[in-house]
Amino acid sequence: MTFFLRFISLNQSLWLDEAISAQVVKNYSYSNLVTKFSPSDFHPPLYYLVLKTWTSFFGYSEISLRLPSVIFSLLTIYLVYRFYGFAPSLLLSLNPLYLYYSQEARMYSLVTLLIFCAFLAFKKHRILLYFLFTFLSLSTFYGSVFFFAAVSLYWLFQKKYKQFFIYSLAPFISLLILSPLLWQQYQTSRLLLSSVKNWSSVLGPVTLKNILLVIVKFTIGRISFYPKWAYYLISFLVSLPLWFLVTIKSLRYRQEAFIFWVSLLVGLIFSLFTPMFQYFRFLYLLPFLCLVVRKSYLYPLVFLSFSLLYLLNPTFHRENWKGMSSTLPPNIYMIISAADPINYYRSDIKIKNLSTEVPTESEIVVLPYISEIHGIDYISRLQSLGYQQIKITSYTGPLTKEIWQKSAQ
Repeated sequence: MTFFLRFISLNQSLWLDEAISAQVVKNYSYSNLVTKFSPSDFHPPLYYLVLKTWTSFFGYSEISLRLPSVIFSLLTIYLVYRFYGFAPSLLLSLNPLYLYYSQEARMYSLVTLLIFCAFLAFKKHRILLYFLFTFLSLSTFYGSVFFFAAVSLYWLFQKKYKQFFIYSLAPFISLLILSPLLWQQYQTSRLLLSSVKNWSSVLGPVTLKNILLVIVKFTIGRISFYPKWAYYLISFLVSLPLWFLVTIKSLRYRQEAFIFWVSLLVGLIFSLFTPMFQYFRFLYLLPFLCLVVRKSYLYPLVFLSFSLLYLLNPTFHRENWKGMSSTLPPNIYMIISAADPINYYRSDIKIKNLSTEVPTESEIVVLPYISEIHGIDYISRLQSLGYQQIKITSYTGPLTKEIWQKSAQ
């Protein structure tokens, strides 16, 4: 069942970040991916290099792009089963958030596998393997540093200072090797924070909402629905007992619980200074949540129910760029940095910059996606040019298509 669940709706539309992955591995050579693309990105390049190798053999369809993440998730589930038994592996395999990212053409499934391998090396005191998986993890996702900080702090709290020093060397050396790229990416992030008005809100500041989202999304996944009061009520009725169970069982499974809670805490403290506190950035902690819970008669059914709700209801799928692209005319207006899904599905379309270009057509199609993040008041601008919005169509989530017509003079 674990295997087949991950193939349901695997061909749903790519969303923006997945389309970026697709365009990157398609259009950059291995060397240019590291030297040209990565400095302007916010992630290390290992996942893209792996995906480029995969797609060079299996192509660029939605299913092909997502299959590596499916494979990484299945390997992680197998390792949990191999070393901890059936019950926690079942919980992990059915968890709706883990299932969602098992189907995403991004780095989160890979880093979850690598971090769990690092954890097993830590458990077995295999220092060289720990160093290797530390480097691979940080070369895939910088946010994994919170896990390695938790491992080092574990030895510190145990007053085993030699192990603390040795295990702290692994992330230190890894980040030192990656530091030239990190510095370039830091400069890029500073530029974006100054030029994109609301960029910091996207990164994940420490807010009550973002803290509660970790609790809710780790339990019920990515789904959200109206009325909101019903969503909040159901979310907390389902989530709070699970987290109470995690808290109680933390007293029994102290090593796994320490890694889980301290990773979250370190991430939260770090995000007070550099915002990174978003639930999906801690996906690699889901195996540890399942290891702490271990055995539950209720939550496999709860997880399966919400997983099926996501898989079988297109309302909860990713933004439907594929469906929308089939309805677009030859020219559209949008934020250029969000154009990768259009380039993936409709490379024939001419994309005009919504923030700078002055339209002259009698009717235009506008995709306002991420305009709020950029702080662009395109509505006032188009109205000042004599345009009126006559139609708006939604395509899942925040993705909409607007038709504007120029008023008769």
